[in-house]
Amino acid sequence: MTQHYRITLLPGDGIGPEIMAVAVTVLKTVAEQLDLSFEFQEALMGGAAIDAKGEPLPMETLEVCRNSDAVLLSAIGGDQWDTLPRHLRPETGLLGLRAGLGLFANLRPAKILPQLIDASSLKREVVDGVDIMVVRELTGGVYFGQPKGIFTTETGEKRGVNTMAYTESEIDRIGRVAFETALKRGKKLCSVDKANVLEVSQLWRDRMTTLAAEYPDVELSHMYVDNAAMQLLRWPKQFDTIVTSNLFGDILSDAAAMLTGSIGMLPSASLGASGPGLFEPVHGSAPDIAGQDKANPLAMVLSAAMMLRYGLNQAIAADRIEQAVLKVLDQGDRTADIMSEGMTLLGCQAMGNALIQAIS
Repeated sequence: MTQHYRITLLPGDGIGPEIMAVAVTVLKTVAEQLDLSFEFQEALMGGAAIDAKGEPLPMETLEVCRNSDAVLLSAIGGDQWDTLPRHLRPETGLLGLRAGLGLFANLRPAKILPQLIDASSLKREVVDGVDIMVVRELTGGVYFGQPKGIFTTETGEKRGVNTMAYTESEIDRIGRVAFETALKRGKKLCSVDKANVLEVSQLWRDRMTTLAAEYPDVELSHMYVDNAAMQLLRWPKQFDTIVTSNLFGDILSDAAAMLTGSIGMLPSASLGASGPGLFEPVHGSAPDIAGQDKANPLAMVLSAAMMLRYGLNQAIAADRIEQAVLKVLDQGDRTADIMSEGMTLLGCQAMGNALIQAIS
C-alpha cells in the first residue's frame, strides 16, 4: 500500500530554490521506485518572506510546517537583509521556526567520504575514517536565555547582555537523544562543556553523568570545549558522538564540518519530542553564485535522505539516495566547490540529472 507524506518546502534565498528543485526531483524518483507518495507544499521563509510579508517567519508558514510530516529547508539570508533590526533578520526566523516546532535536538554528521578525502585541508592520515555525529541542543542556552539585549547603564554606557541558562529537564532530554544516537553508532559519547568556569556547564556535566547510568553500554567521557576544538583538529577519529549546548554545538559542528573538505556536502536534522522534524544543509545561501547553476546540491539531497531516515522512518529510500551520491562521486562527477584534477565539472542541474540516473 502506498505510504503518503506531506512535505513542507522552504526554498529560502540565494541558491536555495536551485538546490531544493534537485532534492524534490530526487525524492520523486525514489518515491516511484518504492511506492511512496509525497505531497509537496511551498512556504515563505527568510529573506523571501521579509520581502513578501515583512517578517522572516510568517505565522502561516509556521502553521503549514506544523501540519506537515516533515520540513525541508534550503538556505536563508543575504547581504541585503543584514542591516535590518535583529527581530527582522532571516536568522531570527530560523530560531523562531525551531522554537515553534519544538526542535530541541540538532544532529550534524561529519563523515569523510573516501572520494573526497583529499579535499580536506588536514592530512589524509588525520581525517581518513572520520565519522562524527554532533548532537547539539537547539532551543535553550545563550541564544534563548533571558535577560538579553543592549541596555544603557546609569552612567550612560551601553551594555550587552545574553544569559546562558539550562534546566535539568532541558539537559536530560538532549542527553537521552545523544545516548540513543551513540547506541546506534560506536557506543562512545563525549559530552562537551566548560564546567571549570561556568555553573551552567557544571549542571550539564552532573546531569550527563547521572544519565549515563541508564545507558551502561555507552562509554561516556567529558571534555572542555576549548580542548574539544583543539582535539577535532589534532585527532578527530577519537570522537564518535558528541553532545553539547547550543552555543558550543554551533561552533564545534562547523569545525567538524570542515574536516570533510566542503561544507557543501553536509546535511543536518533537527528533531523534537513529537511533530515534524526540520532537515537542512549546513551551508549558507551563497548569494554570490545564486542563479548561475554553480551550486552544489548534494548537501540538500543528503538532507532529504536524513528526512527519510530520521523523520519518516524510510531507511530503504534514504539508502537509495545516499548510494546514488556515492555513485556519482565514484564516477568523478563534481561541482566547483569539490572539484579536483581529472574530475568532471558539473553544474547544479547536471549533478541532479546524474543523481537521477544513478538511482534509476
